[in-house]
Amino acid sequence: MKHLITAIFFLALKAGISYSHAQDKDPLTKHYNLENKLAIQGYDPVAYFNQNKPVKGSKELAVFHQGAVYYFSSDANKAAFKKDPLKYEPQYGGWCAYAMGNKGEKVPIDPETFKIVNGKLYLFYNKLLNNTLPKWNKDEAGLKKNADLNWTKIIKS
Repeated sequence: MKHLITAIFFLALKAGISYSHAQDKDPLTKHYNLENKLAIQGYDPVAYFNQNKPVKGSKELAVFHQGAVYYFSSDANKAAFKKDPLKYEPQYGGWCAYAMGNKGEKVPIDPETFKIVNGKLYLFYNKLLNNTLPKWNKDEAGLKKNADLNWTKIIKS
């Protein structure tokens, strides 16, 4: 009986280690802009689309999706996200779209500085008199093309 308990303990320990390593390899937890797995600093991703403004979500209306936690401001927004999460997830893992296009860098964002282009959410850095959204607007097509290529390289690494 003692050997059985020891064997079960070591199997459980090994399973826990395997799970931990699998989480480390998850591109969402490795490359996405998450703080304690929280996406968009707790802002509701659906509100950007249906209210055209950033709205803080609530942890009482949270959804865990592919390694990330999203907060929502209403049950309707939560349901919309659960129905089609890819539609609402921010581009480039939630990093600054301009920085991704300009130099392929993962730069934090201000969740209140955003743009929706062709049904996709883009977030931007905006601190210390450096708002990257106007810079993005000056060469959106070129920066988007570069950002798409840079992001593909990052998630494959």
